[in-house]
Amino acid sequence: MEIGFHIPDFGAHFRLNNILISTVKKYPEYFIDGLKIKSVFGAFPGSVWNGGRYQGGTTDMQTVRGVIKMFGDNDIPLRFTFTNPLIKEEHLGDSFCNQVLRAADGGFNEVIVMSPILEEYIRKNYPKYPITSSTCKQIEDMEGVKAELAKDYKYVVLDYNWNNKFDELEKIPAADRDRCEILVNACCTPHCPRRGEHYRQIGSEHIKAWEHQKNPIGKPYRYTEFECPHMLKNIYNIKDLETYVSPSDIIQKYAAMGFSNFKIEGRTVADVSLLETYVHYMAKPEYRDEARLTMMLRLTKSIRYFMR
Repeated sequence: MEIGFHIPDFGAHFRLNNILISTVKKYPEYFIDGLKIKSVFGAFPGSVWNGGRYQGGTTDMQTVRGVIKMFGDNDIPLRFTFTNPLIKEEHLGDSFCNQVLRAADGGFNEVIVMSPILEEYIRKNYPKYPITSSTCKQIEDMEGVKAELAKDYKYVVLDYNWNNKFDELEKIPAADRDRCEILVNACCTPHCPRRGEHYRQIGSEHIKAWEHQKNPIGKPYRYTEFECPHMLKNIYNIKDLETYVSPSDIIQKYAAMGFSNFKIEGRTVADVSLLETYVHYMAKPEYRDEARLTMMLRLTKSIRYFMR
């Protein structure tokens, strides 16, 4: 059975993901059977529609087109994480976000959404894009999950609080399970009461940065960090959380139930931390050391080349 992973981030982790893709191709014996990288999600810096994680700065369109081509040449779609919950009509005409969608249009690349206003705009103006429903919606009742799956979404990323609740997951119709996406390495504390506030704060910061770019005062925008110690956790810090999904459970439990799509978060973590997460989930246990060393050596070489 295919085990599909949706991984972060086509901008911040471009180099690492390029290495992962080529290593999987060159050394398939290192990796679990049926492994497929189904998409790379994220947003280019400068995207006011961006949500979930803050990424400041700007991106030129030459870079955008280069990234689109690289992943497209590897048959891996970009999934634009346009999940800012505070989007209003005034933000829909943003030049950069619309240029990005036009550059990647054609029915291959994808969008993940949260805001109904933005979703309606994209469906109307970019109808070829497959759309995914975001975990940021925090749908924690099963009837709500079923209702979301009944809509025209390619995937629905389940709230991480459904993780390991197999009696409840059994209630999802079998025909819809391969359209569900399981967030396997959530760093948030289960049922975090500040999660919605955190998403809104990130959305607000993207809008403030967008406004700053339109009226620059000679200084870069200074992001206000949301105080949350969980954001710094790595794959080994979360193993005791009830929402942690183990590599063996992916194959022995989830895949056996018909769930085949799994999301790895980590858009803003260090490359080495994300690499360890990739090895944890994608490499066969007996080949984890070889896979890790192979990718670490290539990552180190690429960084040295970049810094010359």
